[in-house]
Amino acid sequence: MSQFSHYNEDGLPKMVDISSKSATSRTATAECRVRISPRLYEAIHEQSLKKGNPLPVAQVAGIMAAKKTAEWIPMCHPILIQGTDLSFKYEPVKDGYMLVIGATVTVDGNTGVEMEALTAVTAAALTFYDMCKAVDKSMVIEETLLVKKTGGKNGDFYHPRRREKMD
Repeated sequence: MSQFSHYNEDGLPKMVDISSKSATSRTATAECRVRISPRLYEAIHEQSLKKGNPLPVAQVAGIMAAKKTAEWIPMCHPILIQGTDLSFKYEPVKDGYMLVIGATVTVDGNTGVEMEALTAVTAAALTFYDMCKAVDKSMVIEETLLVKKTGGKNGDFYHPRRREKMD
């Protein structure tokens, strides 16, 4: 088991020591999509949801989740995040609308923020669902992915399915 980075010589889980890694500026952007009905889309835009506008609450949930990622994901290092921002965009699709949630997290440190960005969009999607479920329980949270990451030892990464939107 010692050949695995997250296991010690006794075969037990461990948190990797990152103390020898150089601190660099790092960013990560993640995306999550939520498929919603035309009825829900109209209710949101007519401001007729009983719980109010779901997006500001989802925004705060995403920011809070990014900060708490190390508490949710066992081997993530607690890091001092310098910034977290979320974006929300509705796109028409065949059977309704798609809410595209994006999150970008930044840090100057010796480990990346990919998990923080992924956690942020996931928590935002779950919060959006919670805020809207009275109108549409058929929502589908789908396709959560890392869009890009910059900095660090392994360099930059751009997801091949989203790169064309960034160029």
